[in-house]
Amino acid sequence: MGPLNRDAWKGLSAQEKEKQLRDLVNHFPKGMKYEGLETFERFGQRIETGVFSYDEQRFVFVPGDRVTLGWDRWQDGMNEQTSSDLLETVSEYGVEDVDSFLSSQMSPVRDVHIAPMLVECSSHSLGWIEVTEAEAMAQENAYFAEELEKFKLSDLNQYELHQEFRLVRQGEAVQIFWFNEDLTLEYFIDEEEKAGFGLLTEDEWEYLYGGGCRTFFSWGDSFDYTLKLKHFGSLEEVEGIVDESIEPDPSLFVENDRPYDLELPNFFGVQFAGDPYNYELTLDAKGNIMPKGGDGGAMICGGMGSLVGFLPAAAVYYRDGNAGELDWEDMIDYMNYRRVIRLTDLAREF
Repeated sequence: MGPLNRDAWKGLSAQEKEKQLRDLVNHFPKGMKYEGLETFERFGQRIETGVFSYDEQRFVFVPGDRVTLGWDRWQDGMNEQTSSDLLETVSEYGVEDVDSFLSSQMSPVRDVHIAPMLVECSSHSLGWIEVTEAEAMAQENAYFAEELEKFKLSDLNQYELHQEFRLVRQGEAVQIFWFNEDLTLEYFIDEEEKAGFGLLTEDEWEYLYGGGCRTFFSWGDSFDYTLKLKHFGSLEEVEGIVDESIEPDPSLFVENDRPYDLELPNFFGVQFAGDPYNYELTLDAKGNIMPKGGDGGAMICGGMGSLVGFLPAAAVYYRDGNAGELDWEDMIDYMNYRRVIRLTDLAREF
């Protein structure tokens, strides 16, 4: 294994890492710049790695590894609170064997080799493109001009006309997003390849999300009830244990300025949506769509509470078995993607 693989990479000095990373720039698309070393640490994993920039976006170098992915059993087991919460929630839907229920929703256990790669830190909307007001007006949408004026005069932070346009307030300004109804997967992949980028596979996504952990969540087998979660906020525990199997009472929310925990950079410096309503685009071995990180909000909308409702966004190996039933136009409405450059061949050179 070369120095671009994880065990060897951790053993390099900062000076050796700097040399490796600066040498990599010549193999990247024109405009990619090396910014320096940063250390990322979370959930018991830590790495010092390189940060790059390209077109105002941050990328991080992620060393490769041979890891076991997927889930079919507990490593340490749930604590009493998580176990009780989970059993109470799923039993209302006729589930008697919790472990079998969870295993059926996870990707299968397999050993894989992950190539070293350069990974975009943040993801982007696939179906929505930011446009200027002039560009939006040029679309000649029958509703846009009127709705934009109403939005500017309102107190709303966001307004959307389904699969047409979306308005988002940013201070005094208004961001305008237009739905990209003509986009196809084939065209999108081709355009990214021309620019020198690829898209993540399911294996790569799970590695980036969990780092090869064998626990159910990135932090362990038990749910963390101190998390601040999108759609739920920071929920104060009342009389010991909150019943997470029911929709929380908004009066119990404790809102604060701290960010949502699942949106923070992880131990690779990579940020995820942390929102079950969203998917992230990944591809399987045959090039078919394998969305990760969400279920379109199905379990939250079903009233399954924060633990079960957030399994799609928090459980490392969750795989939405119903995603194949979605039409492409519906899927890209809440699909994100991130760019990646695989360093498979370079790993042998350096």
